[in-house]
Amino acid sequence: MQENFNQDKQHTISSRVSISGAGLHTGKPVDVTLIPANPGFGIKFQRVDLPSKPVINADCDLVTDTSRGTTLQVGEARVSTVEHLLAAIVGCGVDNILIEINGPEIPIMDGSAMPFVELLEEAGIEEQDAAKVWYHIHENIFFEDKEKRVEMVAMPGDKYSLTALIDFNSPVLGTQFSQIKSLDKFKAEIASCRTFCFLHELEMLIEHNLIKGGDLNNAIVVVDKPVSADEMERLSKFFNKEKIEVKKEGYLNNLELRFPDEPARHKLLDMVGDLALIGYPVKTRILAHRPGHSSNVAFARKIKQYIKKNKNIKEVPVYDPTQPPVYTIEQIEQTLPHRYPFLLIDKVIEMTDTHIIGIKNVTANEQYFQGHFPGNPVMPGVLQVEALAQTGGILCINASPKGEYDTYFLKIDNCKFKTMVKPGDTLILKMELMSPIRRGICEMHGTAYVNGKIATEADMVAQIVKRS
Repeated sequence: MQENFNQDKQHTISSRVSISGAGLHTGKPVDVTLIPANPGFGIKFQRVDLPSKPVINADCDLVTDTSRGTTLQVGEARVSTVEHLLAAIVGCGVDNILIEINGPEIPIMDGSAMPFVELLEEAGIEEQDAAKVWYHIHENIFFEDKEKRVEMVAMPGDKYSLTALIDFNSPVLGTQFSQIKSLDKFKAEIASCRTFCFLHELEMLIEHNLIKGGDLNNAIVVVDKPVSADEMERLSKFFNKEKIEVKKEGYLNNLELRFPDEPARHKLLDMVGDLALIGYPVKTRILAHRPGHSSNVAFARKIKQYIKKNKNIKEVPVYDPTQPPVYTIEQIEQTLPHRYPFLLIDKVIEMTDTHIIGIKNVTANEQYFQGHFPGNPVMPGVLQVEALAQTGGILCINASPKGEYDTYFLKIDNCKFKTMVKPGDTLILKMELMSPIRRGICEMHGTAYVNGKIATEADMVAQIVKRS
């Protein structure tokens, strides 16, 4: 990552850059172009070689195959072996990018993420004027695949860190442990680590004509059983090498290890890439035993479901009743033309040019409880909307020139009631401007929270009118 890198801001790249290579399994040459994108765009692939140039989001719900890498698919459009490029993108802190590709598979390059990291650095990483919303894990999330002996857990943490333990009952690999404590260490500690496979897997892939773009320069080949001279000769011919030998450590003599635990580090690399498909930046500590693409993607789906279910928790405003209000009830009465029993805000605890947070303490003494479900009192949804409207009215009037103004609401859209509000509850009312105020017209999004959950939300349009 660059110096002074602000992890709480979104980032894209500064310029278009391209790279070419062969797909590992198809053997076909392919060109990849990385293109800057606006805040909130996310990571997307585009098959520019297909007639409709379909776009495929980097989303775990779009994964259709994990047998030899991770494949995304929408309709007939596929992009395979995306994990190393995604790992580089996440490892470099890039949030928004379009990946144009003119073939079905990301090139394998040297089997690591480093060529893509260097490409991103060539393009330049650019900070954007938009906040990066991090999501937190508040409880342990477990994943287990008993058949493959895979165990994974995501735990609460103040940053994104990963630990991997691999054990394939191989006398060559043994048990390997590796971790990355922070993504700012990705380039130095993880990016250059290459994919690995066992010789018996390699022979099966060759037999089924599945690694047409394979090269001994882009994989570590582990040999954990005796190999005949005929097998070595056949491998030499396939990879167009004069001679292939097995080193004492049990690796083919095609390359030197970049780290003693390079296979375990590559598993971390794959995890970073596959878990990018969660689609949300997340702060968590992840521990994994024997991770692989299928498990990574299944785990990503589980984390994504958790975030979608709980993401609104992060957005709940914090209310500390001991802090002095921004607007007291007396100041609210000076601003709004409402009085008891129709004044539905008790105080304002926060206000800026673009948002406001008000408080309504719901008590059993409210007049409407006498006739609205008296045996099981529930605050009417229409009054929750009115409370939001009054809160938004203060925001609009505060943004107006000095003088006496009222707000009249013109439209309410997308109104939803999600949680009942009952006596004793504290309603936190948040109104946010969706666009600048123009000609006295205010477009706002309102959310009412109760007990850490959304009670009501709606889009509203109001007009500011000067009192005559």
